[in-house]
Amino acid sequence: MTKYIFITGGVVSSLGKGIVAASLGKLLRARGFSVINQKFDPYINVDPGTMSPFQHGEVFVTDDGAETDLDLGHYERFTDTNLGKYNNVTSGSVYQHVIEKERRGDYLGATVQVIPHITNEIKSRILGATKQFSPDFQLIEIGGTIGDIESLPFIEAIRQFKAEVGIGNAVSIHCTLLPYLPTSGELKTKPSQHSVNVLRSYGIQPEILVCRTSRAIPKTEKEKLALFCSVSKEAVLECRDMKSIYEVPLAMEEQNMAGVVLKALQVPDKEPDLRNWKKLVEHIKNPKGTITVAIAGKYTKLSDAYISVVESLKHAGYENDVKIEIKWINSEDCIDFKNCKELLKDAQAVVVPGGFGVRGIEGKLNVIRYAREHDLPFLGLCLGMQCAVIEYARNVLGLKDANSKEFDEHPTHPVIDLMLEQKNVQGYGGTMRLGAYDCVLKKGSIAHKAYGKDVISERHRHRYEVNNEYIKQLSDAGLVFSGMSPDGMLAEIVELPKLKWFVASQFHPEFKSRPERPHPLFKGLIKAALKVRI
Repeated sequence: MTKYIFITGGVVSSLGKGIVAASLGKLLRARGFSVINQKFDPYINVDPGTMSPFQHGEVFVTDDGAETDLDLGHYERFTDTNLGKYNNVTSGSVYQHVIEKERRGDYLGATVQVIPHITNEIKSRILGATKQFSPDFQLIEIGGTIGDIESLPFIEAIRQFKAEVGIGNAVSIHCTLLPYLPTSGELKTKPSQHSVNVLRSYGIQPEILVCRTSRAIPKTEKEKLALFCSVSKEAVLECRDMKSIYEVPLAMEEQNMAGVVLKALQVPDKEPDLRNWKKLVEHIKNPKGTITVAIAGKYTKLSDAYISVVESLKHAGYENDVKIEIKWINSEDCIDFKNCKELLKDAQAVVVPGGFGVRGIEGKLNVIRYAREHDLPFLGLCLGMQCAVIEYARNVLGLKDANSKEFDEHPTHPVIDLMLEQKNVQGYGGTMRLGAYDCVLKKGSIAHKAYGKDVISERHRHRYEVNNEYIKQLSDAGLVFSGMSPDGMLAEIVELPKLKWFVASQFHPEFKSRPERPHPLFKGLIKAALKVRI
């Protein structure tokens, strides 16, 4: 029978509930249990796919094509488990489904209300994931902060669910903040006590507290929290600020977090196998050098917009015993090509990630041109590949007006065009080419050598593609199309084999990289960057 672990947050937002949930998932996986994570987001958007990266950060895409919260990326990276559409639930998707049922008459004329109809739908999403994965443990993170109006239906659904599955089958973990007052030299527990009281007022008594703190929690403060929050002393855990998120599972293991959870769920503890994870953290703490990678995009003021790209670069760095320093470059600063030399002078590699819209495109084209002309290792992702094709068409093939129809509806040379199946699409939400698709690699190519296989599967999120009418011209001019869809109709990877590393993919390889198993394209980039550094 699946055991359920609910994770809420209090005092302030952005406490790192997602990392706590991912870390606990890792610890349970290390004990040989099967684990899945779910994220409940209280916003009314059906999914984050149409939200600005400045608002919500990266949109993480799963194999089955779900556009999800970025925390699902952490879940997959920590637990090495592929998740899907059942693993991210929003208020918008819940209300949309309930309203659709009401319109069809499924409720037989009943008055549709938050309780029981909305809460029942939320509980059905929990059980839907259970049915799909049949895990030993299901970790469910509630977005937002306790006390928020919009999250109340989720909290009520949890209260009902815990009562229905019974004692020993579900526990609640509450993440709080212990602020430090430098004037008095104290960590204050009162905000956490108030947060737990609010949670209790909704009918939920947490069994475990995870306290975010900048310093060690004194024994007296732990005892105070245990006393006033009605939890055992061993269940008051501190989550200190770490240099790397990958240190958090080991810090939690030192405090026996998984053991406390298993005890509450009446499951015998097991000896965890964390040997590889400890080696990973050792590489993180003791790098033998540093590689500077420039990321040229237009969302650089919010690094969460590219969080999977950053983590994938770090994964490749860990394997090569180097620390990855990210240099953020606003692509709009590169609209004048002369600026590229100054901005990229201390970078050993450059990444042009995905995005939408025309703003900053000319700057991205200049960054790619600079990387190609100066043999600076380059990796283009999704829009980054499309820009690489446009740049090559303009500056090598000589098609000066080459462009994408995304940026110019009537270009002279539309080397990037709207995908055929996108021609008659209405609306924006969930309508792109989404999810995992196969790609056939050209034998002997850089990509083929990097992957070590003939056919790969990668995740997509795009509307536009390379216009097949221009592939022969581009190929004749030296651009190698080393990855194609099985039917040969979609260009997936382009490369310039004469350079150290010039590879770009239509898909998003960053979604499949793991800290203990870096993605081949990111590994190739960092290995090439090491040669530049030398």
